[in-house]
Amino acid sequence: MLEIALPIGFGLIVVALVLNLYRLLRGPTLPDRALALDTMYINAIALIVLYGIANDSKLYFEAGMLIALIGFVSTVAVAKYMTRGDIIE
Repeated sequence: MLEIALPIGFGLIVVALVLNLYRLLRGPTLPDRALALDTMYINAIALIVLYGIANDSKLYFEAGMLIALIGFVSTVAVAKYMTRGDIIE
């Protein structure tokens, strides 16, 4: 079953990444672009986790956790910049 589900999952996540890239480049407002970038982090984590499942390795799950942490911190920084105009008070 995994032989069928993994390629389909990879394909769907790649399509989602391409659509997010389109919204990142053509987004009408800055919040749309920030949301697209945040969604791209989530899709990248899903892609790495699927790759870890395909290779039966736990190392990729740790890499996914690191990307999730970096994505969260950067999302908070972008949100503070958009609302206040300054990141560090």
